[in-house]
Amino acid sequence: MSEVIPSSEYGRLLLENRPLIDVRAPIEFIKGAFGHSINLPLMQDGEREKVGTCYKRRGQEAAIALGHELVKGKIKQQRIDAWLAQLSQHPDSYLYCFRGGLRSKLSQQWIKESGMNIPYIEGGYKAIRSFLINTIEQAPSQSKVLILSGITGSGKTEVIHQRDESVDLEGLANHKGSSFGKNIDPQPSQINFENNLAVALLQHQQQQHNHLLLEDESMLIGRSALPKHFYSAMQQADIIVLDEPLDARLPRLLNDYVEQKLADYVSGLGEQTGFDAFKAYLTQSLLGIRKRLGGKQHQELQDLVDNALNVQQNQNDTSKHLDWINLLLDIYYDPMYLYQLEKKQDRVIFQGDRQAIHQWLDKHKS
Repeated sequence: MSEVIPSSEYGRLLLENRPLIDVRAPIEFIKGAFGHSINLPLMQDGEREKVGTCYKRRGQEAAIALGHELVKGKIKQQRIDAWLAQLSQHPDSYLYCFRGGLRSKLSQQWIKESGMNIPYIEGGYKAIRSFLINTIEQAPSQSKVLILSGITGSGKTEVIHQRDESVDLEGLANHKGSSFGKNIDPQPSQINFENNLAVALLQHQQQQHNHLLLEDESMLIGRSALPKHFYSAMQQADIIVLDEPLDARLPRLLNDYVEQKLADYVSGLGEQTGFDAFKAYLTQSLLGIRKRLGGKQHQELQDLVDNALNVQQNQNDTSKHLDWINLLLDIYYDPMYLYQLEKKQDRVIFQGDRQAIHQWLDKHKS
């Protein structure tokens, strides 16, 4: 077994979801990591801080000596035992630190002295992160970007999920993109969003699709920001438009905004607490667009929401939510969509219903 995994292997280890042991401190891991990594630190946050201060004041040799003083005896054995336990479950793991330097080498040495072997990754997290950023920047030149647009509730995300040539940006951001798009689980950190996007793009490139199909998005998906170069490519790409009648959009939005959302809150928080959180979610979502709506229209919508919630709670009937959803489409989402579509009409190369969209995409696969 090679003791060092070279940078030429970054793509492979990310694509195969290789189990990774991240020996950085927890504070480093929280800021950004990889989806198939586990944080088993060589030094905890406080220990790392002390070593860093020592390095600045007294130099590397003193800092290394302090690190060995802080992580010795039972503490050292606890760290080693955690690595060995992970390796017993995932013997094909690699390890990494921030730069592929001293922490990687020392962790590898202690593991080897305990009777097991594990390679560390050349360049560490910093180099892999640079590789992923470059992957995002190069993606628009690897496959032709194609944007799927459509009016609110048309089912764009459903089409994205049905197409092999797509990457689901909203899924990666854990947010549905609109004021009502927040999920019960938090969004990833910006760095983790970018890391996961890059891995998804690597997977897409491996499949050698002619198009990279993406849903029409703003630069911000919730709080997750699309990288500027990538978003710029989206803004210049051809567009296909999904048509859907209102009578199909309304039940879809009722499910997305109300029924499924409430089920998620109740599942995570319990019945009453979940309902209260769901109520707060609707109120907060409306507040997010209050300035654009204006005070009068916002209050009209809030009154309809309150009435729908009362009917739902007392009669177990969600149909009254259609009143505010319908009005919201009429006065806000539909006019905004039509205005935005008009501005990019010169980029629209096809428009049709769901079946027609799939047929067009199938025809242009190669």
